[in-house]
Amino acid sequence: MIDIKFLRENPDAVKENIKKKFQDHKLPLVDQVIELDEQSRAVKKQADELRSNRNKISKQIGALMAQGKKEEGMALKEEVTKQAEQLAELEKQEADLSAKVTEIMMQIPNIIDPSVPIGKDDSQNVEIEKFGDPFVPDFEIPYHTEIMEKFNGIDLDSARKVAGNGFYYLMGDIARLHSAVIAYARDFMINRGFTYCVPPFMIRSNVVTGVMSFAEMDSMMYKIEGEDLYLIGTSEHSMIGKFIDTINKEENLPYTLTSYSPCFRKEKGAHGIEERGVYRIHQFEKQEMIVVCKPEDSKMWFDKLWQNTVDLFRSMDIPVRTLECCSGDLADLKVRSLDVEAWSPRQKKYFEVGSCSNLGDAQARRLKIRVAGEDGRKYFAHTLNNTVVAPPRMLIAFLENNLNEDGTIRIPEVLRPYMGGMEVIK
Repeated sequence: MIDIKFLRENPDAVKENIKKKFQDHKLPLVDQVIELDEQSRAVKKQADELRSNRNKISKQIGALMAQGKKEEGMALKEEVTKQAEQLAELEKQEADLSAKVTEIMMQIPNIIDPSVPIGKDDSQNVEIEKFGDPFVPDFEIPYHTEIMEKFNGIDLDSARKVAGNGFYYLMGDIARLHSAVIAYARDFMINRGFTYCVPPFMIRSNVVTGVMSFAEMDSMMYKIEGEDLYLIGTSEHSMIGKFIDTINKEENLPYTLTSYSPCFRKEKGAHGIEERGVYRIHQFEKQEMIVVCKPEDSKMWFDKLWQNTVDLFRSMDIPVRTLECCSGDLADLKVRSLDVEAWSPRQKKYFEVGSCSNLGDAQARRLKIRVAGEDGRKYFAHTLNNTVVAPPRMLIAFLENNLNEDGTIRIPEVLRPYMGGMEVIK
């Protein structure tokens, strides 16, 4: 959510930003919110004047009563009563207008960074850099579930009976590999100075609307029936929510946290759920990283965060590349986003395994995450998040890039301590 003061003073810039995101249907919202904001401020002014006048009259009543002028005092009391009724009506108008302004402001996209390439959708994202040499072996690589099934490592049929499409049972060494990757990613981030955290796996609605847009909420979140709770779609939501309604000392920043959690997603929309695979599913586990920092440091942290993911994948001998997300592919709260994609030797192309996002002060403004500067000034923090690793999607890249011709799977050296010293899965 952008600053209402900025919108008020720069409506054309806000409209131009909406156009860059190819959301022209939202252009009328700018004029609507300006008009409602003017009405809200006018009503607030009236209410403030009434409050001030009521305070003056109350003092006069006290003086008149002390002087024995009871009739004059009672007449002023009647006036105060009338003003109280008028004030109550104004306060109701003020609350209604403020709610309408907030509702519209939450639909207006954040101002994107000048470096973001302009494009309509993810087909126009821009490749930045490749890390490692993409390799295609001279033997055929099976589909990832076929690889897993050869090790009795996955049971989709039973999961379908138990929970429906989009769920899975991981078994044996494949399940162990899944847990090993999560454990390795945890220690990898701890070694980079991040504090490990296991957050709540459910969050309240005010946290949900604080960390994401309404459109994302509708397409992603599962609601707990009869309660003000949602299952998290990713742990960054719970982790950013940790700082809701706080004033943080500037000298304590940045907060750098890495978290483990299961994640639950509806996956509504064009992508749908994979029936055969584990690329797009309703439930998965994830190691995440978030940063809460000063505004001037967010660009530096953005580059550090995506580099962590690149370094993690390269430590397991998986080639990756980075893509700068274009304007039309950015969620409304994001200032900038960069995807990390892993190489698939079977498909001979890259696919997404992580996403790094700078939200600017959008989440902090919604959740009231403020910083107290050394000069006494209070301002909104910047928040960032990035995927460290998200198996089982990451397992697809791992299995394809570490499959041997004889059907065994190499275990990179960094993972062996988490696999009981195993060098090959047979």
